[in-house]
Amino acid sequence: MSEINSPDNRAVPEGPAGQGRFRPSNVEPVRLASIGEAMDVAVPGPAAEVEVTGISLNSRTVEPGDLYVALPGASRHGADFVPQAIEAGAVAVLTDEAGARLLALSADTPVPVVIVESPRNVVGPLSAVIYRSQPGSGQPQLFGVTGTNGKTTTTYFINSLLRALGRSTGLIGTIEIHAGGDPIPSLLTTPESTDVHALLALMRERGLAAAAMEVSSHAISFQRVDGVLFDVAGFTNLTQDHLDLHLTMEDYFDTKAELFTPRRARAAVVTVDDEWGRRLAGSATVPVTTLSTAGAAADWTVTGTAPRGLGTEFTLSGPDGTQLNVHTGLPGSFNVANAALAAVMVAAAGVDCATLQAALDESDPFTVAVPGRMQLVSTEPAAIVDFAHNTDALARALEAVRSPADDANLIVVFGATGQRDQGKRPAMGAIAARLADTVIITDDDPHDEDPAAIRADVLAGAREAQEKDSLPCQVLEVFPRADAIRRAVELARRQDTILVAGRGHEVWQEVKGVNLALDDRVELRSALTARGFNVLQDDRIES
Repeated sequence: MSEINSPDNRAVPEGPAGQGRFRPSNVEPVRLASIGEAMDVAVPGPAAEVEVTGISLNSRTVEPGDLYVALPGASRHGADFVPQAIEAGAVAVLTDEAGARLLALSADTPVPVVIVESPRNVVGPLSAVIYRSQPGSGQPQLFGVTGTNGKTTTTYFINSLLRALGRSTGLIGTIEIHAGGDPIPSLLTTPESTDVHALLALMRERGLAAAAMEVSSHAISFQRVDGVLFDVAGFTNLTQDHLDLHLTMEDYFDTKAELFTPRRARAAVVTVDDEWGRRLAGSATVPVTTLSTAGAAADWTVTGTAPRGLGTEFTLSGPDGTQLNVHTGLPGSFNVANAALAAVMVAAAGVDCATLQAALDESDPFTVAVPGRMQLVSTEPAAIVDFAHNTDALARALEAVRSPADDANLIVVFGATGQRDQGKRPAMGAIAARLADTVIITDDDPHDEDPAAIRADVLAGAREAQEKDSLPCQVLEVFPRADAIRRAVELARRQDTILVAGRGHEVWQEVKGVNLALDDRVELRSALTARGFNVLQDDRIES
């Protein structure tokens, strides 16, 4: 049992090869006295001279020289795991009064114990002290992207553009983590603050010039980016999601807005296509550059959009008559917004427009494939896997993939996640019924909730919209998910489009605490092949 739980009640992941892959090879020791000073806590006697070279929240990922932070968990306190942490090499423990009482009841603790009122509040800043990760010379230039939709694609676009500019880059996000080496699969949008600071130090050690990070509302609420200072923070949009955590859209907005303060960012680029973006641009307390892709007044605006292949070419018009000619090979107006945000964020970091234009022309950086984000599996029929898992994202995805041909049908396969914002389920069903010809409702990740009840909520929304608006669409309930994907392919003709939405790059489906192997891309490819359709080759899709 893990002593630290993530917001979805799953144990915080250690990574496939352990936390050590997140860490720099060499860390200059920090005396416990200095750590105490950072928290305004005196560390007396010989304990003050103890040297710390790392920090961990999980006893299973402790390495020799670590400060082990024992926090209260959902069912047990981290202090229960102090013996395991010490056995693994922890040289000191940081905990609260409750943890100290638990330690007092057990055998003597052979390492110093530092007690603070709220250890969670100091974990991020302490990680920055121990790893010397921010700010300072030699650190990667850091880009943080927040918003409901588009975070992943925008960070991939930023990194692709930076590489086109000749810079070495790192990435911290939903799909994977890059620190100048092999990618590490990511199980949280943003890792714990201990890992974030270790990763930043690792990127510095490897000489990376820049890094892009997804910053979710969970990351801010659960203090995973505490102690991190972004050079440029970017905002995509705000639509209904995560209300299981935030309860109201106002609270959701307020959490996002925390990123746009001097404590967390030096400068910002805010997309002002929705009311939330306009509010954020007006309330942010750091210098803000505004961006509009929908005709609103802004410092940078998108004009002259035109189809080019599956994607779009457009003009970004900026201050003093500045213009950038931009292309993205990914379909949908939302990818125009993602590409525009990435370009303006890099410009806000100090890259001049002539240099940017040369990189855009020579490398076409916004045609980079993003796993599980508008990922094309076949062209006849057009078969696409996307991460769209809320009402707004699903609507945008359906609009983006709709064929202009009159005889082409749009088939969508999707579900809703269990133990999440239940209010969006009927709305997602209604959106699908209005925008698709065939709606196949199935399971997403039910977690510990009854899958049939989740499907019923989505079905109710689809059928209500179908009846109310006299919609001609076909609405089906098919489960499990692999069967639903096969049914979609059985119904498809070469001129049709299949969108499998909601899970994107994910390769596990959680049902009643059990992770079942399930990759929408693999299932879709297999079903298409079985029917004799040709599929695209992609090394990231395992056969």
